Amino acid sequence: MPEPKPIDFDDRPWGRWEEYLNEPGYRVKRIIVHPGQRLSLQKHQHRREHWVIASGNGIFTLDDTRTEVAEGDSVFIPLGGVHRIENNGTDPLIIIETQLGLCLEDDIIRLEDDYGRS
Repeated sequence: MPEPKPIDFDDRPWGRWEEYLNEPGYRVKRIIVHPGQRLSLQKHQHRREHWVIASGNGIFTLDDTRTEVAEGDSVFIPLGGVHRIENNGTDPLIIIETQLGLCLEDDIIRLEDDYGRS
C-alpha cells in the first residue's frame, strides 16, 4: 500500500510537520522531532490538541508537569495549555497530532524558543 502524501508540510529547525487532513473544526498532522531537539514552549488561543506518540520517546511538558512519553502514549493539550515536547532519544520522535477547534497555523504563542523565533 502506498504511503499517504501530505497536503502541506514545513521543515523546522527541530524537525518537520506534515499535514494530512484539514477540515472545518479539525486538522491532522504528523510531527517529526529530531533527536536532541524540542518544540518551542507554546500555547494556543483557538485550538486544543491530542497527540499520539507513534514512535520514539521524549519528555512532554504541560503547564508545570513534565512526563516521559513513548510509543503508544497519548496526551491531551487543552485550550491555553502551555506545552512542548523534546526528543531525548536517539531515534526520531514521531507524533500524530489532531487539532480541534479553529486550526490556524499562526495560532502559536511562543513563550520560549531554542531557535530565536517569536
